Amino acid sequence: MDAATLQTFTSPVVLFFVLGLLAAFAKSDLAIPEAIAKGMSLYLMAAIGLKGGVAVSKSGIDGTVLAALGAGIAASFLIPFVAYAVLKGFGKLDRINAGAVAAHYGSVSVVTFVTAVEILEAQNRPPGGYMVAVMAAMETPAILSGLLLARGLGAKGEDTQNVGEMLHEVFFNASVVLLLGAFAIGMIAGADGFAEVSPFFEAGFKGVLCLFLLDMGLIAARRIMDARAVTWRLATIAIALPLVNGAAGTMLGAAIGLDAGSAAALGVLCASASYIAVPAAMRLALPEADPGIYLTMSLSITFPFNILINIGLISALAGAVIGSGGVAP
Repeated sequence: MDAATLQTFTSPVVLFFVLGLLAAFAKSDLAIPEAIAKGMSLYLMAAIGLKGGVAVSKSGIDGTVLAALGAGIAASFLIPFVAYAVLKGFGKLDRINAGAVAAHYGSVSVVTFVTAVEILEAQNRPPGGYMVAVMAAMETPAILSGLLLARGLGAKGEDTQNVGEMLHEVFFNASVVLLLGAFAIGMIAGADGFAEVSPFFEAGFKGVLCLFLLDMGLIAARRIMDARAVTWRLATIAIALPLVNGAAGTMLGAAIGLDAGSAAALGVLCASASYIAVPAAMRLALPEADPGIYLTMSLSITFPFNILINIGLISALAGAVIGSGGVAP
């Protein structure tokens, strides 16, 4: 284990998540009020979007940015097809549930990405600011793929009104709107404009992220204890998919010429699984799918695995393949 990987496990961000896990398993009454948790989520998305937009305003949009966007969108669309085959074959899921779960693994987790950015910056491997746009672009294609795999849009008996509601949820859900909106504001305002609000969005960022991950640890552990629908086969898939997808995403980033931090960020995005936007879309489009399966796999197994182990592995892989000296513009 190299020093950069070890640093992941000793980061306060990760340790607060571990504290949440331990508190929940110990049946502590520790809890973050829902309104505060939602406020922290909005703050984190606005901050990461703003900082990403400012970074792109400095570097500009070039071939590297466009290549990263294309790679991210393609990966988000294609990963569910691989996940679906594994979930139906080894996981023994029916078509509806396999499609719903596959959509989660092609889409992304904003919190996993934000945590990874914090860890990579501490390792002197900061991802390019444009990776925020890549993250936002990767939320939607996987949902469309999952629906096509589960039963296909426009299939016989499909409720047109529900399809419209689902598409609205996909393209205008809170995370997409806030991330892209803040990203655009950061690009327009630039470094000079951001300086006026940087004390609020930079000084408190790490502290808010620590408390937010404390809450996520509590939620993940309590859902594990309440889970009944996830078999050992599905639990294995929930760990194997992020390992394979993370390595593939990192190698893809290296192949298109990204620096070590950005390639690692792409790997983290490919490895993560959505537990906010995709569940909301699945409730509308596939109400017959079992939330006990897709939420437990994505939130209670894959999310902790990525935070505690996989981000460090992906960072180490990026450093080994590209070199630790690569610094994003």
